[in-house]
Amino acid sequence: MRSLLRSALLLTLLAGCASTPPSPTDCRCGEAAKPAPISAVYQAASWSALPGWPGEKLSVSWAAWLQSCSKLANRAGWKALCAEARAMGQPDEATIRQFFESRFQPQRILSSEGKDSGLITGYYEPLLTGSKEAAPGRAPIYAVPDDLLTIDLGDNFPELKGQRLRGRLEGRKVVPYWSRAEIDAGKAPTPGLALVWADDPIEAFFLQIQGSGRVKLEDGSLLRVGYADQNGHPYKSIGKWLIEQGQLQPNEASMQGIQAWARANPARLQEMLQANPSYVFFRQLPNAEGGPIGALNVPLTDEASVAIDPKFVPLGTPLFLATTWPNDSKPLNRLVHAQDTGGAIRGPIRADFFWGFGHEAGQLAGRMKQQGQIWMIWPRDLPLPGGK
Repeated sequence: MRSLLRSALLLTLLAGCASTPPSPTDCRCGEAAKPAPISAVYQAASWSALPGWPGEKLSVSWAAWLQSCSKLANRAGWKALCAEARAMGQPDEATIRQFFESRFQPQRILSSEGKDSGLITGYYEPLLTGSKEAAPGRAPIYAVPDDLLTIDLGDNFPELKGQRLRGRLEGRKVVPYWSRAEIDAGKAPTPGLALVWADDPIEAFFLQIQGSGRVKLEDGSLLRVGYADQNGHPYKSIGKWLIEQGQLQPNEASMQGIQAWARANPARLQEMLQANPSYVFFRQLPNAEGGPIGALNVPLTDEASVAIDPKFVPLGTPLFLATTWPNDSKPLNRLVHAQDTGGAIRGPIRADFFWGFGHEAGQLAGRMKQQGQIWMIWPRDLPLPGGK
């Protein structure tokens, strides 16, 4: 097993070198000085320091908190809090506010780089149209291929807890898994793995970015899919690629702007899509009520769930988010809950706000690229997380 992990660590170095094309004179993978890793700094704050506390839609946030408690209830430091919350039934907003203020301590999240704000984006659950049958112009939504290896480094190296590598075996050697371009070219063993075929390849690509969605079939039925795994390649922003190509201005690189460019430039569609080597695989989910299942393994709640970087914010943590509405200066202050993660969600002060299902939610999510501040709402008697 250790030899496999050593191969996997080598895979990390190779992937790191491949992710940024080197100049002819500076490619010495592993020799270049690395910047100090970014860490989180948690700073105790008063409740009055939270802008607009307790914010809007507190009863919606309470429902999301109870969802988190279905997973937090067995964790040290959370069990009694969740038992008390469940016993409260349907409290009014004053009672909800009193519960958090008496049991939790706000902790402002800062970056070791000295930053006190970060990027807040949005995501949603899209509705696509599609078919169970392949046809020209349709894009497959694949289940996880059998040859994809997922290696949990924390099993043998405790300091790497929570970090995973993905690859495949080539003989007895672990090598990087196929990139998006290679999967599109048919190199991965994907025949028979399509859960469904989306009518629109652009919408299929954005489904991978959102991580979950519903597909309306010809007979009117809905097939719900959610994130299952990923090919291990780093997420690359196609918005940034389009800006670097001189095709869009920074203020045009929203989801809507990217989709408009793609539809106006069909000859360059594959080039654009393959600028992001990351590829997401899906699983079929029950057509249950509520939002899609997030990384905490609970249904997401519209406008009360966020995706975070779990290196800095433990899943399940209540957070207070102070930001603004998409493309607006109107304050958006909410008690939200860390219930999901995402390939592009990296850093201590970083969140992806879940807007819900359908077209209107997609319009808000696609335009959201705001600056914001985040406070952890942390149990008073629980040690703070490591933040590294």
